[in-house]
Amino acid sequence: MKKILTVLLLLSGSTVAKAVPVVPNFTQGSMTSHTETTSNVTETINSVDYRTGWEYTVTGSGISNNGERLNPTVNTSTVTINPTADGTGEVTGAVTSSFDALDLSNQNAFTISTPGDAFQFTQTYSGPGLTNQTIIQRNTIVESITDTTSTFTQ
Repeated sequence: MKKILTVLLLLSGSTVAKAVPVVPNFTQGSMTSHTETTSNVTETINSVDYRTGWEYTVTGSGISNNGERLNPTVNTSTVTINPTADGTGEVTGAVTSSFDALDLSNQNAFTISTPGDAFQFTQTYSGPGLTNQTIIQRNTIVESITDTTSTFTQ
């Protein structure tokens, strides 16, 4: 078996491999591509305005307050949110917040300076909290069309 294989190898040594040239079988051509893309984007914008304090206004003419303070007494309120107890009984994760507000149930007395005369009196109070919320919802559709043509010759 080894002798036959050796003889075959010796006989094949006289054969030389030659490259065959590659010749394309076309002379010219073109390629066309058409792509359409549609993108639909839906978004919501939520803008929230908060007042973190209070505003109190007293104005007028022909009014007296007998020399007392103009604004009612201020109370401080404290709020604790989300307290959690761990295994030791200690409260963790709590957030504490405090704010001042007017005690409108205990207002000062305003009287007309001269009964029967003209007078004007205005009292306003705006407390902390949400003052405005604007929600904008919009949907944007973007369409894109691309046509490409490639031409080639040899």
